[in-house]
Amino acid sequence: MPSERYYDDRDPSPKPSSVRRHILTEFMQRENLDSSLITGAKGMVGSYFDFGLKTDIGEMDVTDLDKVFAFTSRHKPRIVVHLAAETDLDRCEKEPDHAYRVNTIGTYNVAVAARAIGAKVVYVSTAGVFDGNKKEPYTEEDRPNPQNVYGRTKYLGEVIVRDLVPEYLIARSCWMFGGGPGVDKKFVSKIIKQLDQDVMKVVDDKTGSLTYGKDLAYAIKQLLIQNRTGLFHLSNRGICSRYEVAKEIVKVLGADVKIIPVDSREFTSTATRSASEAMASKLDIMRDWREALREYLLKEWKPHLNL
Repeated sequence: MPSERYYDDRDPSPKPSSVRRHILTEFMQRENLDSSLITGAKGMVGSYFDFGLKTDIGEMDVTDLDKVFAFTSRHKPRIVVHLAAETDLDRCEKEPDHAYRVNTIGTYNVAVAARAIGAKVVYVSTAGVFDGNKKEPYTEEDRPNPQNVYGRTKYLGEVIVRDLVPEYLIARSCWMFGGGPGVDKKFVSKIIKQLDQDVMKVVDDKTGSLTYGKDLAYAIKQLLIQNRTGLFHLSNRGICSRYEVAKEIVKVLGADVKIIPVDSREFTSTATRSASEAMASKLDIMRDWREALREYLLKEWKPHLNL
């Protein structure tokens, strides 16, 4: 069996045309990364991006079409990574006008502005676009059927990007964590902040796929370098319940608290929570959720805790 051949950009020897094209394409994509624009960069995922011009509402309010056009026209990014969103499910349910303005209209504004300058759009969506009734993990081929305002606003964002932008990358995530003590306000953070209790009740009838913001940012970067387009599920591998996540947090941090599994009906919420937000991906690019969670807890949380 012939051995594989590897080529170095610095090697002046002739290379097959397909290899030269691959090297040139990757070089151009890395250049494109440098001229990227990232919205919502102060959020849980944005802090992990190591390329592009990072913006937040202060620099570019995505709900203001004129400001979006002015900003993108001035900087002319080749890629727009759209992270800005309202992700508080209960607030979305209580304030649907706000949710649609940020998640749907904001995405429309970004999409039309990007199309005007020929930029590729990366849109981060959610497993919340599904109804949660499937027994197996949702795949990229499954039909969306969102059950709450948040899911509907994010799915409309997918439709807008898909229909308006010639070149796009839609990345669905789920049960996000990341950013550390100063940024993380989601489930993982809430559990950590209750570790001083003797007993904690956690629901065990909701399943999903955790997504470490750091891993999501890395996966998006790799897909951009590879010049990939289309729709991808980008959550960490594996399925877990909220109860299993809480147990893992206690185990990794060595906390002295008893976790009791309970039915979700013990807790009240404004927005409907799907029974399952578990996802499977057609890509093998994300590590196991336990490995990702362990790194996050030990590197970004433990130094700040007194346990």
